[in-house]
Amino acid sequence: MDKLIGRIQKYSWKDISKDELVYSGHLACAGCGAALAMRIALKALGKDIVIIVPASCWSVIDGIYPFHALKVNFIHTAFETAPSVATGLKRGLIMKGEKKKTVVSWAGDGATFDIGLQALSSAAERNEDIIYICYDNEGYMNTGSQSSSSTPYGATTGTTPATFSRENRKKDIIGIMAAHQIPYIATSSVAFPEDMTRKIIRAKQIKGFRFLHILSPCPVGWGFDSELTVEIARLAVETRLFPLIEIYKGIELCITYEPSGESIRKYLRLQKRFSHLKDKDIRMIQKTVNRNWENLIRNVSIWKKKTEDP
Repeated sequence: MDKLIGRIQKYSWKDISKDELVYSGHLACAGCGAALAMRIALKALGKDIVIIVPASCWSVIDGIYPFHALKVNFIHTAFETAPSVATGLKRGLIMKGEKKKTVVSWAGDGATFDIGLQALSSAAERNEDIIYICYDNEGYMNTGSQSSSSTPYGATTGTTPATFSRENRKKDIIGIMAAHQIPYIATSSVAFPEDMTRKIIRAKQIKGFRFLHILSPCPVGWGFDSELTVEIARLAVETRLFPLIEIYKGIELCITYEPSGESIRKYLRLQKRFSHLKDKDIRMIQKTVNRNWENLIRNVSIWKKKTEDP
């Protein structure tokens, strides 16, 4: 397994902002994974950035005009337009000679997996020089916890109650983005801040379209006590449900953290959205997780073999 763990670019603490770039007193719910994700991300991104945020929880968290929760430039935009706005802004900055300023799209899963997928795909296909970060709380949490195509199988939401819980599986957004063969893709979790920091710094070092997928647990939508946010994010990784990986140019796949392989049962039982699941449902989900992990290992092994062959 050690040979399958990919290298991540080393970084110095000089690369990390010492400033807190998120003001206290913002409007996030207690234990909000999305707020924690932003705080960690800005430490790595620094001040010389512009963040474009479509309709999402962060449209609310940032505050009501004229108040603003971040110490960086922040643009609100429509649900489906974050990649388009980021594209135009980056090109405008280049025309003005501000080539070093980083442009970041910061979007939830609704604006990424669903409503904004067309604009996301177009920007990726053109290889626009922007960083796109999806903070994934697996539903439309800002408007009542409705189901999105990021919502996992078996979960209850505002539109899929227990008697009609989610029957579809979570969309493979990483596979979709890898098919575009963009320079850099990575997954990260709020429970692994050092891993997230390294990956964001690495993304800043690369030109072209970069996509990061951050799992951001939602206490309200998922149904758990706010102090469990980091523990649930950790279990998602340790159970192999949400592997931490990097993909370069859509081809080179690296695992950046080796999970312990804990049972999925503990992760599911900590959340009310899965409380209706029976043992047979949990066993089926565990089989799916095992199969997906085996496929991931196989893909890494195939790439390793190709690079090692004479």
